[in-house]
Amino acid sequence: MVLPPIACSVRSCGRPLVRDSGRVVCEAGHAFDVARSGYLSLLQPQDRRSRTPGDTKEAVAARARLLEAGIGRAAVDAIASRAPSSGGVLIAADLGCGSGELLGALAAFRDVCGAGIDLSTAAVERAARRYPALTWVVANADRRLPLLDGSVHLVVSLNGRRNPDECARVLVPDGTLIVGVPAADDLIELRAAVQGEGVARERVEAVVAAHAARFVLLERVTVRERQRLGGEALRDLLQSTYRGARTSATARVEALGVLDVTLSTDVCVFSRGREQAREP
Repeated sequence: MVLPPIACSVRSCGRPLVRDSGRVVCEAGHAFDVARSGYLSLLQPQDRRSRTPGDTKEAVAARARLLEAGIGRAAVDAIASRAPSSGGVLIAADLGCGSGELLGALAAFRDVCGAGIDLSTAAVERAARRYPALTWVVANADRRLPLLDGSVHLVVSLNGRRNPDECARVLVPDGTLIVGVPAADDLIELRAAVQGEGVARERVEAVVAAHAARFVLLERVTVRERQRLGGEALRDLLQSTYRGARTSATARVEALGVLDVTLSTDVCVFSRGREQAREP
């Protein structure tokens, strides 16, 4: 297995990490063990906001079950299909990778040397078991990325947090960043059922503005799917959101029976280079 351009996460180090038996090490002697399931934990104490950072095991499992049933798959496929041609092995990083479906989709039809990065150990462990040919890392993707400067062709982020400056740092000069965020009507029916009203929430303009200093917007598209869901699928959808743990929300969903739900994602394709942007 080829190790992607992973960098040491010890503060002020950033040297390349290389495999050494059951661990990875840098020239300065910093060493990180490879977990039995195959992932690396490069999370440093200063990057933790809680004792168990990131999504819970229950939320990770709920999202994975939905994707396995094809629910939410349209956004994954839309991002994977927009991966650039590298002329060889595509070096890619997935920020907020969850249980690995997006990076796994990329690797299914491209020759990919990829690293998935997530704050949740439960998510990364699940990804490592399902996609052992890829590299999975526990780290905080919205702080300093554990990747070498100018080493990655493609950075993807689906519903994850990201640092635009860090994305620009790790990409090659003409690299591509693809960001997916919930569109205004995403889960609007479920939100109406749980909260009493479904308010459209526009996020994509803020995403474009946050990346404008370092990136050129090449494409913006909304990917939408409509699913009739009931029972377990509705509970999984609720569990996979940040409001999923609320008892009142769970009770309301339990009473719904069946609900037609819109899942929609705004996908933005950015270039690190100076190409002329296409009109959205």
